[in-house]
Amino acid sequence: MSREILEAVRQIEREKGIEDETLVRALEDALLAAYKKTPGASRHATVELDQGSGDFRVWSIELPPDIEERLMDEARERAISELEATEEETGERSHTLVTDEDLLIDWSEVPDEQVKRADVTPENFGRIAAQTAKQVILQRIREAEREMMYDEYVDRVTEVVTGIVQQAGDRNNVLVDLGKVEALLPRSEQVDGERYEQGSRIKAVITEVRSGTKGPQVILSRRDPELIKTLFELEVPEIADGLVEIRGVAREPGYRSKIAVESHVQGVDPVGACVGPRGSRVRMVVSELRGEKIDIIPWNPEPARFVAKALSPARVREVLVDDETKEATVVVPDDQLSLAIGKEGLNARLAARLTGWKIDIVSETEFARTEAEAAFGGAEEEFSGRCAAILTNGKRCPNTALPGSKYCGIPAHREIAEREARGEDVSAQTVQPAAADDEVEPDAEIEAEGETAVAAEADQVAVPEGESAEEGETTPERT
Repeated sequence: MSREILEAVRQIEREKGIEDETLVRALEDALLAAYKKTPGASRHATVELDQGSGDFRVWSIELPPDIEERLMDEARERAISELEATEEETGERSHTLVTDEDLLIDWSEVPDEQVKRADVTPENFGRIAAQTAKQVILQRIREAEREMMYDEYVDRVTEVVTGIVQQAGDRNNVLVDLGKVEALLPRSEQVDGERYEQGSRIKAVITEVRSGTKGPQVILSRRDPELIKTLFELEVPEIADGLVEIRGVAREPGYRSKIAVESHVQGVDPVGACVGPRGSRVRMVVSELRGEKIDIIPWNPEPARFVAKALSPARVREVLVDDETKEATVVVPDDQLSLAIGKEGLNARLAARLTGWKIDIVSETEFARTEAEAAFGGAEEEFSGRCAAILTNGKRCPNTALPGSKYCGIPAHREIAEREARGEDVSAQTVQPAAADDEVEPDAEIEAEGETAVAAEADQVAVPEGESAEEGETTPERT
């Protein structure tokens, strides 16, 4: 091969970004295979590049019989081990026949004085080299480009990309053009109700990159929660700059999503930043998600308050949490029960995913009845932290019990405590609601102040309805 062709090979390596000497080594291997097919070829040979003339030379290798036999045995064992490893990996039995002609022995560790080399380059080897060079170069360029493309996209897993729908006739296989490669949006990663028109632009998450003979196969998803995160990063500068952080995402693709946001800078409202002026920012995200509703929840380190906010748009009366089992009992007004649970349990299910807590939603009437039954049943332990007195309207006293007692400090309720201490039966004892100076009945309190009592004990935290977890916090927005 002339020096000009060799320089052209090196130039192709540089332009295509192929490693140095890759094409040269590939040519040597291909020329060796071509030489072995010629009549009278040596059993062991090697092809090397002549740095002086730029031509490839063929050298025959002759070894002592004992060394040759040992190297053949080692090569045979390596070939059999590789076949067994392949069978174990694929789970299929290979019927490949290992012959001595196919074995590649390694004589690199044999002393030079025991190896006899001879130049056996055929006369027409230049023509064979030229033909082989063209085939090998084209093949290796294709392989190198596929490998580089695979390395590029395998590092972009979980990244959101924009592509153009190329084929959407078959809903099971939507092809998306990403520029350098065609990606696949399988049926399992599509959102129910979405239609992908040919030529339309869509955003999707790269979930997997597979290596194939025709190049890398990129798998996309429109259901991944990472899509919502990236869309908000694109629309909300505060998130892109790190001033606001998305702490969690719970999504039911095509129906509803909830995101929890937190501000790292005082004075920056995380919910307002995500909503944008007149809802412009969240409206762009909803438009890209084809109308999917999004609830933006302010993140709170207190589990009870976070759970209460996560059930937005429902109003919550009280939240009782168990830190050990991560279970929360949420008390809501009777008219808010269906809203808190949501259609087919969707709102409650998303809130549980967002917070990581198991949530049990009960109405205010049901909760009062349960507590009353527990009190009349002689429960040994008071679990709510509230006064155990039952009012004439059938509801529990909303005040917090005094330390070491099951009753609050209202005189009528202290009298019940004293009677119980004397051993009298007070299980059926009811009292009239106290005056406004002593106690405010829950229903009256809602009408007067618009909020409920807050009880914060070791295991129970009551979350005020309509009140933020911190001063200046914005009420959750819903789109």
